[in-house]
Amino acid sequence: MHRATKIVATIGPASTSPDILLQMLQAGLDVVRFNFSHGTADDHRQRAEIVRDAARQIGREVAIMADLQGPKIRVGKFENNKTMLVAGNPFILDANCTLGNNERCGLDYKDLPRDLRAGDVLLLNDGLIVLDVTRVIGEEIHTVVKVGGELSNNKGINRQGGGLTAPALTEKDMEDIKTAMSLGADFVAVSFPKNATDMEMARQLANIAGAPYGIKPKMIAKIERAEAIPALQGILDASDGIMVARGDLAVEVGNAAVPALQKRMIRMARESNKLVITATQMMESMIHAPVPTRAEVSDVANAVLDGTDAVMLSAETAAGKYPVTTIETMAAICVEAEKSEESQLDRDFLDRTFTRIDQSIAMGALFTAYHLGAKAVVALTESGSTALWMSRHWSHVPIFALTPRVSSERTMALYRNVTSLHVDTNMDRDAALNQALEVVVSKGYAARGDMVVLTVGEPMGQAGGTNTLKIVRVGDHI
Repeated sequence: MHRATKIVATIGPASTSPDILLQMLQAGLDVVRFNFSHGTADDHRQRAEIVRDAARQIGREVAIMADLQGPKIRVGKFENNKTMLVAGNPFILDANCTLGNNERCGLDYKDLPRDLRAGDVLLLNDGLIVLDVTRVIGEEIHTVVKVGGELSNNKGINRQGGGLTAPALTEKDMEDIKTAMSLGADFVAVSFPKNATDMEMARQLANIAGAPYGIKPKMIAKIERAEAIPALQGILDASDGIMVARGDLAVEVGNAAVPALQKRMIRMARESNKLVITATQMMESMIHAPVPTRAEVSDVANAVLDGTDAVMLSAETAAGKYPVTTIETMAAICVEAEKSEESQLDRDFLDRTFTRIDQSIAMGALFTAYHLGAKAVVALTESGSTALWMSRHWSHVPIFALTPRVSSERTMALYRNVTSLHVDTNMDRDAALNQALEVVVSKGYAARGDMVVLTVGEPMGQAGGTNTLKIVRVGDHI
């Protein structure tokens, strides 16, 4: 069964073995996320080799996404590894404290006192603990515990409403970008960007680090700061896609605000011809259980109906008990949700203007395939742009993108409703188109007599050169 929505899954202790990873790819994994908050450079390189080897075994390319840690603002360590905070009691966050106790704790972000003033609200451990700031004295942040609980080593800190000045790219991130390029990462996810400038800087660093390897990765902005919301269009313009990172974002703007923001972000990304990934706690219960909750099923399905390119798994596959089952379950939910999704192509194209020939051909192919009842759209593409534009609109017609570039093949693993395949660069146009038709037939999407819509650039081999739309019946001579 064709699945349009892609699956991103995090690799970790539960999924590092070649056998498990191979099963995950066979179950439908499209993009493998490397969480650079954990592991060494050598760990990531070894895992990249395992991913590429597994992809070769199943005969398709998958993408690697390097997810940078960013300026995760955390408390320090405690004498007994944890403490219990009681509502109504005072508690001090002290930039000079080495080991914490039940009265105070240290900070790994030493500039935090400069960002705060009396009346601010701090949310610790994903909002489970709430502190009211009463005053700031030098390096000490004096607070009163509003909502207590157990606080352990290195738990995260957020300021309600955002506003912390920590830069999006740390020294660690800059080194991690170099590592990511050395292992051939296709996407770089940037944590906590506040504006377009953060993404432009990250892209520049990634392009420089990738130059010796011939790599220009696609840049994904993780939207998890309150300040990123008013700057969203600028961030989109400076990125190749965004991630709806619902964890830290929910802590900063409040849980209730996130569902509407998710819909808005997905809509804006698609309208801007950008990618969008929906992430955080999608199948959280499957870390420990072999089946998801009904609420999780609805959550994944609603992200699909919103139009997300991909849904993402974190701890479920990195550290969970059922990494393969989780992917199988998520894939099944996506397929069912897509069956009920309505196409709005006609409305999408009203009042739209296309100034580029290749974009006009892409939209014409999609529109034609939809209204003629074609079984598939086949795009011969160098860069993947034609497939990207087609994938921004839902038509229930599967899109096959054939490219001679391995980098484009991997990048398109994240495009909604696009199956990327390799084509020989030495083929002439007719031979390539015939091979494309054979692929569609062999995969069972079309049979003799069925209609297929093809797009190609003449002459072949030029990025941005798509200028031809062809409608054929399978079995006819091209």
